Amino acid sequence: MRVVLAEDLFLLRDGLVRMLQAFGFEIAAAVESGPELTRALAESEPDVAVVDVRLPPTHTDEGLQCALAARKARPGLPVLVLSQHVEQLYARELLADGTGGIGYLLKDRVFDAEQFIDAVRRVAAGGTAMDPQVIQQLLARRAADDRPLAGLTPRELEVLELMAQGRSNAGIAAQLVVTERAIAKHTSNIFAKLGLEVSDDDNRRVLAVLAHLDRDR
Repeated sequence: MRVVLAEDLFLLRDGLVRMLQAFGFEIAAAVESGPELTRALAESEPDVAVVDVRLPPTHTDEGLQCALAARKARPGLPVLVLSQHVEQLYARELLADGTGGIGYLLKDRVFDAEQFIDAVRRVAAGGTAMDPQVIQQLLARRAADDRPLAGLTPRELEVLELMAQGRSNAGIAAQLVVTERAIAKHTSNIFAKLGLEVSDDDNRRVLAVLAHLDRDR
């Protein structure tokens, strides 16, 4: 599996390259700036891009914007974005086109090799990997000023958070030590209360939930 990696900090970039290679990934390119990332994505045709949000020369959202531009040129290009802090605006932009193969992780997560590699593989396979802290902030923001979330039970909120992290019903059931049938009932209730169409496609339902939670009122 070919990876394009964009990270301006040399030590972190080198560490990520070594980690990815240790788990069998091929590094198509490892770059440190926005212009280099744009060229690498166009020329290397990777299976997945792992991109720091803030890259030279602007050190704002250069990495994210390069990745979004690449997804327009190649719809569905899997992109896993790394960020130092939770930035809800970045999560919203990443989700805006409504296609799969996306992820948003805080950089602290890369120090857990198993969690990081699982996220890269999930995104590369067309899935969604959202950092739990991003999900928690989206849930907290919506719970503070609205309405549909207030109708969810504590257990349904737990299920919603795990669903939005990209877990299947089976994965949620294992995490909460309940039956898969119980989780199916909870997810059906959640979709009904949030006014969303029920879906058995794990990635599509994650995107639907996140889009609902993060949309402007």
